Amino acid sequence: MTESHEHTTQEVHPCFGAELRRLRSLAGLSLGQLAQKIHYSKGHLSKIERGTKQPPPQLARLCDAALGANGRLASLSSSSADPPRRKVVTVGAASVLLSSLPGNQAAPAASKEEGVSLAFFRSLFDQFRRIGQVAGPHAVLPALTAQTHTLTGIASKAGDPVRTQLLLLASRYAEFAGWMAQEGGDDVAAMKWTDEAAGLASSGGDHDLTHYAVLRRALVTMYAGDADGTITLARAAQDKNTSYRIRGLAAVQEAQGHALAGQEVLCRRALDRSRDLLDRAAKGHAAPVLGTSHVGDPTAMAEGWCLYDLGRPAEAAARLGREVNRLPADAMRARARYGMRQALAHATAGDVDEACAVADSLLRSVDVVSSATIRTDLYRLNSELNRFRTHGMVRELSPRMAASLRPAV
Repeated sequence: MTESHEHTTQEVHPCFGAELRRLRSLAGLSLGQLAQKIHYSKGHLSKIERGTKQPPPQLARLCDAALGANGRLASLSSSSADPPRRKVVTVGAASVLLSSLPGNQAAPAASKEEGVSLAFFRSLFDQFRRIGQVAGPHAVLPALTAQTHTLTGIASKAGDPVRTQLLLLASRYAEFAGWMAQEGGDDVAAMKWTDEAAGLASSGGDHDLTHYAVLRRALVTMYAGDADGTITLARAAQDKNTSYRIRGLAAVQEAQGHALAGQEVLCRRALDRSRDLLDRAAKGHAAPVLGTSHVGDPTAMAEGWCLYDLGRPAEAAARLGREVNRLPADAMRARARYGMRQALAHATAGDVDEACAVADSLLRSVDVVSSATIRTDLYRLNSELNRFRTHGMVRELSPRMAASLRPAV
């Protein structure tokens, strides 16, 4: 079997419960033993095996890991509302972006006078990225919109070489606006901004950002739970002619897609590839840098993220805990994002006290940054802890979590 097909399930079993029972029997485990391994009740698993209860995706992943099923159960439990349409929209748009790439020529340098203005807008962009770590997207997005339009307006009246430099900087503003739109819960606007960023980058001859736009689409599909779409888009972004950094970040995204599909071997291959590419990229950097600027080791952080989706929550909590501790103190959004996934991993592993302690330390930050993607894991954490609703710390934390789950107006 070739690598390009290993993540796709060719045969679909008609009944999740029957397949779970079959795999459990092959592993020589009783229902109670499996329940103990994955920290679910025996009664809950019994209902799933009998087909009277729908299995949540994370339970399927835990069973995959416990039974060595290599993602089979996760594939059977997939129930996205409209996965085929989402794939067509995102993957199809990516093919359009990549089919019209310009040559990868470098932009000429601006004059000294023009360079002063460019330096100002570049410095302003760095400030916006810092603000985005400590403020909600609705506070940042209007300013990013205004600056993008200002830069494109100035560029339309400028001659080369400054026009090219302005367009490239505008594309970075537009890309960041797309991320803030996604954080605000508006995937449609996120994709609109991503398309605009790609168009501006193409006009400025930036091969990297055009591929990074495809990578941004992969992030949207990942949060939608579409494993195949994430893998397809992440692979499309790994063009050999683009930079090591973009290829390395795309490999990280591919690994997360494989983890969603329960394919541990392919996930680890992608992580190894990302580590090599990002190590090479560390010898030089783009200005301003594309992708996260606060996570010191994106591959290690992604590995912790992937371990959770692979049904290994205890390992995930340990790895994420180490990496979160390395984040800068002012990286509030990043700390909330990865810390909440750490709390979720603790809860899934049955370590309720630690899950509550980590979540309690993050809820204020979650409220401040008002992130739709972080609330995705907060919602999952709330569901996990609800299984331990009589636990003292859970009872105390539940009202605060419920308040944080309400999106900011």
